[in-house]
Amino acid sequence: MCGRYVLNADGKTIQQIFNLESVPTIEPRYNIAPSQPVMAITNDDPQNATHLQWGLIPSWSKDPKIGYKMINARSETAHEKPSFRAAFKRCRCIIPATGFYEWAKMDDGRKAPHLIYVGDHEVFAFAGLWEIWHSPDGEEIRTCTILTGEPNDKIKPLHHRMAVILHQDDYDTWLSPDELPTQVLMPLLRTYEAERMDAYEVSTRVNAPKHDGPENIVPVIPPPQQQSLL
Repeated sequence: MCGRYVLNADGKTIQQIFNLESVPTIEPRYNIAPSQPVMAITNDDPQNATHLQWGLIPSWSKDPKIGYKMINARSETAHEKPSFRAAFKRCRCIIPATGFYEWAKMDDGRKAPHLIYVGDHEVFAFAGLWEIWHSPDGEEIRTCTILTGEPNDKIKPLHHRMAVILHQDDYDTWLSPDELPTQVLMPLLRTYEAERMDAYEVSTRVNAPKHDGPENIVPVIPPPQQQSLL
């Protein structure tokens, strides 16, 4: 599962990594939660960043509240599930992030939030799906979901699922405007390498979405200080 994440990169970095035509306007966010607008790059306009509401509402749905249950989609079955199969074929997106949270059950029984990140807190991309839903009064709502898959060995102690992180070489294929066959798309959703990821415990402040500041990503236990060689 992926229910909270971080994006605190600057717009120019986002532009360079995802080869965008312009620098997106972005405010650092440290506790992005479902139902909120999230930055995404969709396969109908892969040169520009946009914002989607997190929680996919299928185009055929009668009730937009279904989106609250659709923040994640299982990568193994999304191509065949009625709620996701149309988007899997035609409406794919990538969702930039610099980290995400999972709550691990500790030996003392509490659930402790952990920040999971790639490399040296570098920008990466979740694999996502998006849809356009029209309300009865004609309002257009663009929504998205984040795909999840099997965890790697680094994440397995924290949670039995993890968000699908795309490799940079696969961005163009995932964002193809064409209706690609399942056998082309599924290999892109492989489990990300454990050796490229790390995690540490953070404050329970992140339990409440209203807490959205850099203190959310400060380790509960500070890393050891390096000894000076001088």
